[in-house]
Amino acid sequence: MVDLKKLQKEIYQNKVNKGFNVTDVNKEFCLTYGEVSEAYEAWRKKKKDLGEELADIAIYLLGLSEILGIDLEDEIQKKVYKNSKREYKIIDGVNTRVKEFDEER
Repeated sequence: MVDLKKLQKEIYQNKVNKGFNVTDVNKEFCLTYGEVSEAYEAWRKKKKDLGEELADIAIYLLGLSEILGIDLEDEIQKKVYKNSKREYKIIDGVNTRVKEFDEER
């Protein structure tokens, strides 16, 4: 299993070592968005580098999380749990959330 906390720090350090941006959060969000666009294009055009493009998205997310001081591994685990407790129902052909996660438990 991959240690996302360690990987997040390694990605950030690589950005520092290579002289990439680690201060302009707006730029990082824009670059992340660009990587999502590249992955979509790879999927749409059935290119062989789709996996690499998805990896770029993950790398940018982990780097951005480190810049912002967010433990992305912890946030993902909390969100997966929260999503598992939500209930959905098809309403007018749309999968609609009908019960929210109850944090009071």
